[in-house]
Amino acid sequence: MPVIQLSAGTIQRATCPPGRKKIEYRDTTIIGFSLECRAGGGKTYYLRYFDKNGRQRQFKIGGVNDITFDQARKRAKTLRADAVLGGDPAAAKEERKAVPTYSWLADEHLAHAKTYQKSYSSTEIIMRVHIRPRWDKVLVSDIKPQMVAKWLAEKAEEGLKPATVEKIRIVLNRSFNLALEWNVPGIVRNPVTTVPRRPFTNARDRALTATEAMRLRAAVAKSSNTQLKHIVGLLMLTGARVSELLQARWEHVDVERKTWLVPMSKNGRARRIPLSKPARDLIEKLPRFDKCAYLVPNPETLKPFVSIKHSWQTARKEAKLDDLHLHDLRHAFASAAVSAGVDLYAVGRILGHTDHKSTMRYAHLANETLLRAVEAGASNLSFGWGQPE
Repeated sequence: MPVIQLSAGTIQRATCPPGRKKIEYRDTTIIGFSLECRAGGGKTYYLRYFDKNGRQRQFKIGGVNDITFDQARKRAKTLRADAVLGGDPAAAKEERKAVPTYSWLADEHLAHAKTYQKSYSSTEIIMRVHIRPRWDKVLVSDIKPQMVAKWLAEKAEEGLKPATVEKIRIVLNRSFNLALEWNVPGIVRNPVTTVPRRPFTNARDRALTATEAMRLRAAVAKSSNTQLKHIVGLLMLTGARVSELLQARWEHVDVERKTWLVPMSKNGRARRIPLSKPARDLIEKLPRFDKCAYLVPNPETLKPFVSIKHSWQTARKEAKLDDLHLHDLRHAFASAAVSAGVDLYAVGRILGHTDHKSTMRYAHLANETLLRAVEAGASNLSFGWGQPE
């Protein structure tokens, strides 16, 4: 290996000898700095060094046509200093090459979610519409907390609902938690962890009066979807989630034991929903379809409804309840139970809440029930107490 003092001039004059594929010229000034000349005319700067384990490594600095000699020489000095201090520039470069873009991580995240997540479609939509357009081409190691915080703030400024922004944050956070579990190159921490959740309340407090309930019952009875009246009725009488009812099977309903088994609820656990007499009576009246396992199937396909959105919107418009959501029927059930004196713990168990905070939204109704009780008791024991003397 020829040893020469590399300079802008010698770089220009250096060539590959006839009969050889390539030759390397080593610099006399910077140890390990060299120039490779190839028979085809190409020239490239390299730095050779020994890593901490004594192995010789080679780092490609760049082509002669891509960087100047001064830039290559300055880079060689920096790399040499790093190697002397125990660093390994080539290994760091290889690791950098192994770092994937978010596009790869998103694909892996979705493939994983599809194996267990009941709300997979929701995750896929959040990814496709919001996250991937911004981060797909970015290396996962380059995604920093301040970048994520700024981006989420921009999402909020675009007019997205706080709950939607929070869903976006949760999905992106999950991506990086998975990356840490899978030891994805370039990920040493989750950049979303330090991005605070924007404070907001997503709890609806839409009460359903007796008059409104009667209007709703009349509207769903006239629906072109003949199953809507049964679906709405059972949602109000059981407090079940819409997805739980649409997927309900006859084999899981035991009218004699007054229970309905939900094999897999939202929180990933099985639960039993107690069936009141009105609920049992309604179930007894449900139409049965030959060789159909579902409680309230689509009569045309004999499979669960993909969506009842259109028929529901038509019925609630007919009932003049445009602000009523299907999920509000679950709240109506809970509110009625608490107002009737059922304790919050029992209501939470019926609804399948794993976190008592979810049930606490009905605490004010429990207090009102208790207040009525003490008022009734006090009226029978007052005997003039509290009256002017």
